[in-house]
Amino acid sequence: MKEIILKPLILILFVIISLQSCDRTDDVLNPAIEVQDFVWKGLNAYYLYQEDIADLSDTRFSSDLQLENYLVGFDTPVDIFNSLKLPSDSRSLLIDDYTNEDIVSPLRSSFTTGMEFGLFKDPNRLDSIIGFVSHILPLSQASTDSIVRGDFFYAIINEEADTIHLKEDNYRALLLSYPQDTLKLLMANFNGDTLIINNQRVDLVKKNYQYPPILLKEVFDLGAKKVGYLLYNNDFSTNYIGDLNATMQEFKNESVNELIIDLRYAIGSYSYARTIAEIASMITGQFPNEILMKETWNEKAQTWFELNQPDSLITKFPSTLQNNETINSLNLTDVYIILNGNGFNGSSALELLINSLQPYINVHVLGNTTKGDNLGSISLYDSPDYDIFNSNLNHTYSLQPTVVTFSNKEDETYETGIIPTIQLCTVEDALNLGELGKITDPLLGEVLQYITTGNTGVTFSCNPFELELIYVSIDSQRLIDKGTFIKQDLPNLGR
Repeated sequence: MKEIILKPLILILFVIISLQSCDRTDDVLNPAIEVQDFVWKGLNAYYLYQEDIADLSDTRFSSDLQLENYLVGFDTPVDIFNSLKLPSDSRSLLIDDYTNEDIVSPLRSSFTTGMEFGLFKDPNRLDSIIGFVSHILPLSQASTDSIVRGDFFYAIINEEADTIHLKEDNYRALLLSYPQDTLKLLMANFNGDTLIINNQRVDLVKKNYQYPPILLKEVFDLGAKKVGYLLYNNDFSTNYIGDLNATMQEFKNESVNELIIDLRYAIGSYSYARTIAEIASMITGQFPNEILMKETWNEKAQTWFELNQPDSLITKFPSTLQNNETINSLNLTDVYIILNGNGFNGSSALELLINSLQPYINVHVLGNTTKGDNLGSISLYDSPDYDIFNSNLNHTYSLQPTVVTFSNKEDETYETGIIPTIQLCTVEDALNLGELGKITDPLLGEVLQYITTGNTGVTFSCNPFELELIYVSIDSQRLIDKGTFIKQDLPNLGR
């Protein structure tokens, strides 16, 4: 009888012990370091420079316990992230709250008069400066006033009705951060040497303004060549891809066979490789399904993709936008990109577009040498496959590491930059601006001459009076280049 009772008791004890051993606390990650664990594993799996970081090596830790002991040595996720990336890597980011970061970027807007301008030192008056209008934003408040590109101003009237001359120590307060809604400008004429007050005054009122993606578009009939011209105003994000596609249809309807993309007032920032591929297809269209760009990951990830997802390493010319709208293609063999501006050398997204198209068509870069950023990033979340779905609800950290280098179909890259076909003036000549979108605009006129004659020699003087430029409003609006991003399904390497 005792034996019959003892056997069930022993069996129950064995099951309890077995269940306890299956739920050992040493198999559960310490909650205090779960973000550090995510950071290390994400970088170990996909960081482009993983092989160069000793602490990210696959042989660095022989057990989970060793890794955990290493992770507890970092007080914050920022500490371990900074220790694991190359000191020279300024692109990779650790985001502390991806719920803010992943919100769709709003359309570009600001509280502005609509006047873009520059300032240079008055050559004859010590400490005085002169302003010039670089351009007026379409449909802005300034577009309804009697002020145009090429006008000059020298002073403002403040709230107390005093005339205040522009100087190096006051122009920011008077023109950029003034408290009143109305900017009262006193105008003048200037010939490069003498400022002549003309007793004209322009009152500009600040209003909420949403920037159009394209400032203007024109078509030039040059005989056998019909040139579409678009002056682009924003970044190459998905916000404006529909507007670009609609403009290409307009050009297509007018039988455009050459295209100028003027980026002198573009603001840079970021884009996705897919969006750049869509723009490439708008320019071309005669290369459906051919390879446009290639990705190279770190050795571990590259090997996995080559074995399991080889097609994910290439991007082909698409025929539709991501919303399934048909891409309006111009089927061009030549595109001309105006890339000038004070210190402005484009963006990584623009470089990707240029390099990817070069094996297929003639890409003429006009202006500055680009910076040579052939890197791509991705967003990683603390989930089994690094996707935002099923991500760890205990925190809101995400990673945006550099993970790939881009090359074109011929395996050519651009890490040393892209040299322009023609070197244009870095800064527009304030005394010879001409009219935007017309042949009187010296920059546009030079490009049209190049298209017509093939002459690469710059025939106009950039700054004949050697005026010292101290401020250009568009420069202050240019954003830090966040790089080019990719979206890709990832395996749970190391998770």
